[in-house]
Amino acid sequence: MANYFSILLVILTVVTGLIWLLDSLLWAPARREKQQAQGTSGQLPWIVDTSQQIFPVIAFVLVLRSFLYEPFQIPSGSMMPTLLVGDFILVEKYAYGLKDPVFRTKFIETGAPERGDVVVFKYPEDTNIDYIKRVIGLPGDTIIYENKQIFIKPYCKGETSDCPKMEPVALKFEERGEFVQDMTPLLRYSEQLGDVNHDILRNPARSIPSSNFYTQPGTRSNEWIVPQGQYFAMGDNRENSKDSRFWGFVPDENLVGKAVAIWISFEFERSSDSWLPGWVPTGVRFNRIGGIH
Repeated sequence: MANYFSILLVILTVVTGLIWLLDSLLWAPARREKQQAQGTSGQLPWIVDTSQQIFPVIAFVLVLRSFLYEPFQIPSGSMMPTLLVGDFILVEKYAYGLKDPVFRTKFIETGAPERGDVVVFKYPEDTNIDYIKRVIGLPGDTIIYENKQIFIKPYCKGETSDCPKMEPVALKFEERGEFVQDMTPLLRYSEQLGDVNHDILRNPARSIPSSNFYTQPGTRSNEWIVPQGQYFAMGDNRENSKDSRFWGFVPDENLVGKAVAIWISFEFERSSDSWLPGWVPTGVRFNRIGGIH
């Protein structure tokens, strides 16, 4: 849907811009000559007037949305507690390269994801769907997920004594019970991924068998070696996230941008006897507005 909107914006921008240009070069001079000969003055044709009014607006929106920032809504709880259902976020489109809005071909390199970044990307199994997850593994990394713990061996050229070893990601227990899933209080931990410290959730009553994971040829069912030009991404709500553990890696060309801020957050919880439709907000969570970590 987002890609269709981008295509529509491009078409509208081109069409209205061409109409304005053609009127300036061809139609307007002929129209003025006719009006001077008749000694009259007239209004602009409707299509020209409309194009002149909306072209600057949609051109600005196209540039802003394609190359600077794009808004997204969080539809699920896979990134809890970092992002909640009802959060509206801003995604920095230029963080990982500038791409054309139609074919998504990168034409300027501006950077690459770092471990711990929260990224929006086109779901590899259906690129019409936008996903949001946290980058866990960079190209060349070896990732192991065992007993709900992430282990990372960073990429190193050659196997020398200077290469980093496989290490567990540092975790610290924070609290229990703020979030509940299937009547089970979830455990909240802080996790250190590179320079990024963030919180995750674990469901103590649920364990995901490694047989459900995506199996990469040449590795165990719970182990992955991230290919060059691709990334390994996971949700912060570890037992409630369909992520790289299940479908593999995120290609660089699928990246949309880096999630940098929550600009508004709506609450949708209401009693079962409420007469309001489910899509109507019940409040605004002002305390959630700000940067994403």
